Amino acid sequence: MVAKARDKTRKSRKKKARMEVPDRAQVHVYASFNNTLVTVTDWGGNTIVWGSAGTAGFRGTRKSTPYAATVAAEKVAREALQKGVKKVDVLIKGPGFGREAAVRALKSAGLRIHSISDVTPIPHDGCRPKKKRRV
Repeated sequence: MVAKARDKTRKSRKKKARMEVPDRAQVHVYASFNNTLVTVTDWGGNTIVWGSAGTAGFRGTRKSTPYAATVAAEKVAREALQKGVKKVDVLIKGPGFGREAAVRALKSAGLRIHSISDVTPIPHDGCRPKKKRRV
């Protein structure tokens, strides 16, 4: 009787389709003042691998360091290499300290960098900025 009840609660799972991973991809590095996010995507914008300083094991103020960005980028680069990515275009966004460190880590992990571009949004006299911080 118990076995029948348990069988009804189980749901049939569909097998997840394997994604075709290209040998050339994009790496998005978002370096904020609090964390560094590294995402490897294909040309359609579909995520292949991602990681951050937080997922690499850093907490608090240590997440915002260049060393944390290096560890996160190395971890992501190793996973991307295992999935078949060889060449990358790097897109960097944000004002954080992990910008250059993440790019150096991608290079040292074995990915071939084709281009590096800064895509930090800069207003062309758009919205009024927030008031200046007074510390």
